[in-house]
Amino acid sequence: KISTDDPAYDAQVNILGLINLLQCATRFGARKIVFSSSGATYGTADKMPVDEKTPQHPESPYGITKLASEHYLAFWKAMYGLDFTALRYGNVYGPRQDPTGEAGVIAIFARQVLLGLPVRIDWDGEQQKDYVYARDVAHANLLALTCGSGEAYCIATGVGASVNALYRGLAEIAGKSCEIVRAPKRPGDIYLTYFDCSKAARELEWKPQVGLQDGLRLTVEFFKANLSA
Repeated sequence: KISTDDPAYDAQVNILGLINLLQCATRFGARKIVFSSSGATYGTADKMPVDEKTPQHPESPYGITKLASEHYLAFWKAMYGLDFTALRYGNVYGPRQDPTGEAGVIAIFARQVLLGLPVRIDWDGEQQKDYVYARDVAHANLLALTCGSGEAYCIATGVGASVNALYRGLAEIAGKSCEIVRAPKRPGDIYLTYFDCSKAARELEWKPQVGLQDGLRLTVEFFKANLSA
């Protein structure tokens, strides 16, 4: 929502911020950047699952800035020799995610359910995204330090889960339920996305290790132990 409400701010942070980083990396002799890109660079794909060859047509300013950033990385590699690997994340979640921000539906829902507060579900709740656990994403970043020169990889699980299913799973794990408030679609939101991560498996030797049910349980356990209203 921030990116659609204030695209200039989004571009300043994501594009100009990256250029500043690239300039400093070049000046001080860094050898490689592992870049946090996003599945948002694809927009609504013509077919599923999405892979690295799927045409990129971002539908939000955030996705546009991430796609532009990938082009800047390729330019910097060609011009200055600064290597990079771009990781196109699915929807990352897990312990320590901000449960009061505008993004991160699993952390937000976990907090609301544990505190007995209303849960807002946008659209019809059946929109599906590919949710990948933070520990698995961290592992992909470590592997990319020494592999994948100049390449991009989808980092996700290959399985879609609906927002309604996330709420039901979290409520069951927490042993609680709460009021559901329905809301319209958010600008730039995509109805269906899940990824083919076989390139990452083949070239980075990476595969997700934490399934959604275990990831939800670990997230609920963290917030149950650390949450304050």
